[in-house]
Amino acid sequence: MAENDDQERTEQATGKRREESREKGQVARSQEVISVSILVAGLLFFYFGGSTLVLKTMDIMTVGFREAGQVNLTQDSVTAIMTSYIFKGFGILFPLLIAVLIAAILGNVLQIGFMFSSESLQPKFDKISPAKGFKRLFSIRSIAELFKGILKISIIGGVAYIIIRNEFDHLMPLADQSAWGMFSYIGGICFKILLYMTVVLVFLAILDYAYQRWEFEKSIRMTKQEIKDEYKNTEGDPMIKARIRRIQREMAQKRMMAEVPKADVVITNPTHLAVAIQYNPADMQAPIVVAKGADFIAEKIRNIAQENDVLIIENKPLAQVLYKIVKVNNAVPEDLYKAVAEVLAFVYEQKKIKIFG
Repeated sequence: MAENDDQERTEQATGKRREESREKGQVARSQEVISVSILVAGLLFFYFGGSTLVLKTMDIMTVGFREAGQVNLTQDSVTAIMTSYIFKGFGILFPLLIAVLIAAILGNVLQIGFMFSSESLQPKFDKISPAKGFKRLFSIRSIAELFKGILKISIIGGVAYIIIRNEFDHLMPLADQSAWGMFSYIGGICFKILLYMTVVLVFLAILDYAYQRWEFEKSIRMTKQEIKDEYKNTEGDPMIKARIRRIQREMAQKRMMAEVPKADVVITNPTHLAVAIQYNPADMQAPIVVAKGADFIAEKIRNIAQENDVLIIENKPLAQVLYKIVKVNNAVPEDLYKAVAEVLAFVYEQKKIKIFG
């Protein structure tokens, strides 16, 4: 069943699925990018501040050796000396720690942006399951990580071996040089090893990020049914939306039909269209279309008009224009005032005749 589900997951993840995955802490992230960022930060630190670090270290060592014979060694004095050296060492390495911390944060932010997921911090008891742990141990991902680790160790060891082998003839004469010369030369070799190693690991980090990105996109793929279900949940079931629209139309029609008895006249064309017009000079600046409709709605308007003694007048051109350009509860436009006024004048004349007989 799981195999069939994987085969069906052929659709790219929607924005909503990506947001849900991000909230769970599931993002495309390469640990190699973070490691290389830290390595680059350390490399730059030693390039620009390595000499200062070495000089401070040598100063501490010089003072320590000079004062070694002058100190009365007791438990308290040894504790004080060790505490002093720990704080001095921390003071020397503190800028490096800050640089490494900033590099680690930047390496993470550049990949996934600023993100905090409480769900990813929650304990997951399925991870301590022996069966699932054994399965993860021999999964393709674990094998890939093992291969990647072996490759990294091989590269680091190979680079270090080649550089040290090339410099081996220069190592023996270092015994005749000063401490500063020895430290400088060894520091240069270490820097060269770090530099070549960083270049190779940057390339591996780019490949690893591309792989992590591909694997993440694959893991969040969706089936066609999942996309349909998501659309229903976010946009609403099309059948339900259609039903709501139908109910809204019916309610609007009922409100419109309730205005027909208040109309002064219903203009028809004669059977296909019907437009009900109301005009009260005391309250209205212009005649208002209170109802309109075609076919069945037009017939319904005519029936209500007949039941409420609203005069029905056939005027095909006027009915068509009013139906086409005037919305319900909107005023008649000025260019139709004359035509509508003639109809209303005829209606008022008929009402007078009916009243005074």
